[in-house]
This record gives sequence, structure tokens and C-alpha cells, in this order.
Amino acid sequence: MAVRSPLYYNSGNLQEMTSTMVTQIVEQTVYQYSLNPSVTLTVHGSGVPGGPISPFSVISDTRLQAGAASTSTTAFPSEATTAEPSVVTVSYDRISETRTTVTPTADTGLTWPVYYDSSTIRAMSLQDVKDTFLHPAIDLLTSGSIGTSQGGTYHINSSTSVSGSTEASGSNTAVFANTQADTSAYTAGGIGETLDQPTTLTSFYLHKITGSDTAYTSPILIDGSNNLQEYPTATFNSLLQEWIRYTAVSSSDGYSLSYNVGATGNGVTRGSGMADTRLNGSGNYQTRFVNTDDYRAQEFPNGTATTINTYYLRIYKS
Repeated sequence: MAVRSPLYYNSGNLQEMTSTMVTQIVEQTVYQYSLNPSVTLTVHGSGVPGGPISPFSVISDTRLQAGAASTSTTAFPSEATTAEPSVVTVSYDRISETRTTVTPTADTGLTWPVYYDSSTIRAMSLQDVKDTFLHPAIDLLTSGSIGTSQGGTYHINSSTSVSGSTEASGSNTAVFANTQADTSAYTAGGIGETLDQPTTLTSFYLHKITGSDTAYTSPILIDGSNNLQEYPTATFNSLLQEWIRYTAVSSSDGYSLSYNVGATGNGVTRGSGMADTRLNGSGNYQTRFVNTDDYRAQEFPNGTATTINTYYLRIYKS
């Protein structure tokens, strides 16, 4: 590993950058990634065409629904003979990942900033650049935080509006909704009630984090005439963007960036967990007398909300 201290002009003199100055370039690298991420997540309105797309698994919202109503012409059907509440499962698979092929500018041996190597001023190698700028930037991007240092990456929130982020679908499309039987909708006077009468407790949305442009000191390069000059800002920014985008999708050093969604998985969680809760009761037995030839009974959902699963969006390096 070779973390370098690039040279810069300080009042006409060459001087090594401080660690703070190097960190500012790392932050700029993150910002350049945020402007054009190479690993993107897309929200689909109803599932993902073609089924689950790796590494995303189907996640499920479950809820109770009423058992079917029973009728008799002589007496109320007993609780033992009425149908029990059953589980309704709604599957969600609304996020897909796209990985963009990136072909960055080739390293000529003089492409990158210079540093002082005990007796010689030389250009940083690509490995130096990885160790000094690119890999630390990927470490920031794949952390569990959701600030500007994670610009261009994603997180989950139960609100459609999150400061510092943009809702990814553009139309407030939930990627998961936790529903539950609406016990207030079931009444004895309504037997036979509609079996499935849900209410939505919480919806969850995918958000992309907005980056922040970080000021930094321009490093020095060796130009085509073998002279030292300050890097033009636009040129250096373009190089950083090309190479961080390439690293995020094509690193062979364990620094490519990926996501997964599920109850378990690799990586660190991003944002809110998406809880699937369900009532745990065995049925609320109710009867309805309509007339001497119409006795009805039905079991409604009841009980306490219990968490069945909690799903997370995760980001990781590989």
C-alpha cells in the first residue's frame, strides 16, 4: 500500500500536501461519483420485469384476513366449525441494480499528480492513486452513514421527502408497504364481511443521496514537455470521475460497490429497516342473526401486532 502526499504550489514553492488536503481530494472524488454514479438503483411500479434481479430477493408483506363466513338455517355455526383467519402475502420486488460499463483514461505513467520520493519528483502510479484517493472514496461511499460523503448512493426512508436526498422513483413509488388487517372495518352486523380489509401502516421509499462539491488544492502534474504545472481543475475532476466510476463497477481489489435487499445479507444497512408486522390472534368469533332461517358466524383478524421480518437495503464492497 502506498498512500502518497502529492505536491502543490505554495507561494511559488513546491510543498507536500497535508493529510487534510488529501482528504479534500477524496471528498471531491466522492462528489464526482455523485454526479454520475456507475451503480444505480431503479424503482419499478409493480415488481421487476422478468422477476427478481440479483442481488435482490423478493420481500414479503403479510397480514391476516378474516375466515370465510359460515351460515345455518337453525343455529349459529360454532366457533369450531367456522374458518380461521388466514395469512395474505404480498410480494415486493421493485428495485433493480444497473452497473454501467466504464472505460477510463489510460494511465500513461504521467497521468497522475506528482510526489517527492526522497530524491526524485515522480508521477503517482495508478496503484498510488487507488490507495490515496479511490479506495478511501469507496470506503466513504460504502459506509453506513447517509451524508454528503455518500453522495450518489442510496438509502431507505419512510418519508417521501428527506433533506439532502432525492426520492429515486420520481413519483413517490413505495418499494415496500407494511399493511395490517383493519380490525375496525370488521363488524358482526356486516357478516359475511369481505375477507381482506387491510390498512397501510407504513410505506418505504428509496432515496439517492445528493453530493457536495468540496474545494481542494490543485496538485501538480508533469506535462507533455516534461514541465511541472498545476492540474487544470476540469481535467483533474474528469479523471477522478472516470476512475471512481470504473472502480465502483470493475475493481479487482475488493472495492467494487454493490447493494442487496433482504432480511439478511452482506454489507452495512442504509437507512430505515422495513418491518413486516402481522396480528397474532387466533380469530375474533362473531355471530349475526339475520332471521329465523339465517344464522351467520365469522372469525375476524385480532391480536397484537408482531414483527415477522425486517428487511434492509445494504451496501457493500466486493
